[in-house]
Amino acid sequence: MNWQTILLGTLFGFSFPWFIFLHITIVVFFAFRLIWIKRRVSVAIAWALVVGLLPFIGLILYLMIGQKPVGVKLTKKIIAIQHHHTHLMSVMQKRYSACHHSVSPAFQALSILAASENGSPVTDGNSIELHTDSEVIFEKFIREIHSAKKTLYLEFYIWELGGLANQIAESLIQAAKRGVKCQVLLDSIGSRQWLNSSWRLKFQESGILVIEALPIHFFNLPFQRADLRLHRKIFIIDNEVCWTGSMNLVDPSTFKQELHIGKWVDAMVRLKGPIVTLFEATFLVDWHLNNPEFTFPTKEISKVSRQTENVLAQEFSSGPVYRDETLYQLLLSAIIDARETLTIATPYFVPDDNLVQSLIAAAHRGVKVTLLLPHLNDSILVKYCSQSFYSGLLTAGIHIAEFYGGLLHTKFLLIDKRVAIFGSINFDLRSLRLNFETCLLAYDVKFCSSLDDVAQKYLTESQFIDPRKWEKRSRWKQLLENCAYLMSPLL
Repeated sequence: MNWQTILLGTLFGFSFPWFIFLHITIVVFFAFRLIWIKRRVSVAIAWALVVGLLPFIGLILYLMIGQKPVGVKLTKKIIAIQHHHTHLMSVMQKRYSACHHSVSPAFQALSILAASENGSPVTDGNSIELHTDSEVIFEKFIREIHSAKKTLYLEFYIWELGGLANQIAESLIQAAKRGVKCQVLLDSIGSRQWLNSSWRLKFQESGILVIEALPIHFFNLPFQRADLRLHRKIFIIDNEVCWTGSMNLVDPSTFKQELHIGKWVDAMVRLKGPIVTLFEATFLVDWHLNNPEFTFPTKEISKVSRQTENVLAQEFSSGPVYRDETLYQLLLSAIIDARETLTIATPYFVPDDNLVQSLIAAAHRGVKVTLLLPHLNDSILVKYCSQSFYSGLLTAGIHIAEFYGGLLHTKFLLIDKRVAIFGSINFDLRSLRLNFETCLLAYDVKFCSSLDDVAQKYLTESQFIDPRKWEKRSRWKQLLENCAYLMSPLL
């Protein structure tokens, strides 16, 4: 009998035998529930452990974040809008059907997988610019806003108050006043402070449309999971330019500095060409899905002028109702396709056994695998959980570098320095199976070389984990890692 049983029994007036009987009954029915819905074994066991050890509290947590629904209303919207999205993608698939054959034969299977389940096709005629200085990126954002003539679409997980982020808000108000149509889509939880601030009213008074994505209401918690979030980062200007990557609308010099983890280090790409249309299609679908006044997006897709750089690129988006397993399969396939080098940068490294084994298999077949992770993390639980994987990976010959120059928030996979997966996706099951995510697949040696240069720069501010020293860490630290590992299926 644990302390919670005693406390809850005292509070609610249950005698201990009846309380124990009630708790056992809940656990048994909960076990049948897990068996009936056929969750992954690791997830089922983890939740059974939580509910068994935390009477009532564990059950409440499961109802809030353990199930996968996005709510009945949103599910109906997704089903209703699906045929429109299918039409949009079929038009693009036909328009760019020949581009698939331009991809290197070694990665054509990867591009086919990314395009499956009504996904976006490979497009040519694109240009990609990589940017890694957050302050410079904000300056360019402001210039883009000032130069906009028709539309500005912004979709972000976090918009934080203060600093450079406020300058973006001021610029948008000025753009709206001169007649530019501005639409802003923000995640309800990630941007809750901004959405509850005076900026929202200022935007509405200026004619800027603001939608709160995936709002959480107390009475809907049993029917709508609270931690399924809109994690995308998309900024589109006049349907001609698109920015995407890992950066939220936060001033890196002030964001979460109370945690003493340093400045957030991010990267974004500036895209031009047909690829912009595909990111715009994702934005418009998200906009209409989250709009309380539900309407369908247009079936028409405008043609965007080709760029002389002629980069092959592909947009990939996923969410908890559609294409979540495809994203997981995409990362597995990318690791399996690697033949020479594989570099992964992520702030949150919480893989499952399949991903771990695929990384180890890559190292065993001679691939140089390098993991770039932050030394300090804004989540202590994630930090210890990440480190619980180190021993097995180091033993296989995988290089693990911890970044000391701040919180490394950039997210990418670089395969053989010829293909890159770059965007909002973390190397954890939350990104792979829960959140709404987006990324760019670039089949271009020049861009991959630029991304590799960024990785090398990060490595100059990092320290590689010494396998021998790592095995000498304290028993207490190993225990903390192992405890965190038990929760990895739920992170």
